[in-house]
Amino acid sequence: MTPEQNAEVMHYIKVRTQRGLPWDTPELEAMIRDMMLPPEDEAADSDFLSDEARAVAERAMSSVEDEMDPIEAREEWRAAMEAENMKGLRR
Repeated sequence: MTPEQNAEVMHYIKVRTQRGLPWDTPELEAMIRDMMLPPEDEAADSDFLSDEARAVAERAMSSVEDEMDPIEAREEWRAAMEAENMKGLRR
């Protein structure tokens, strides 16, 4: 467990104790379980994308400029994905 995760658990316990509530709860168990599980591999998720979904994502990505800052690029990509999805609905 990372120091940040440990601090989050300790904070949860402290707040529950201050409020006079039990701290050993299913919520705490779930929090710790989530912290201990490794993150899912995004590459495995991409295997389930259909060819059409990949094509939509590629068209959306082509409309994003390389020089954009990351936040602006993400917003542009989302807008392009929505536009591509709307085009697909009209077909």
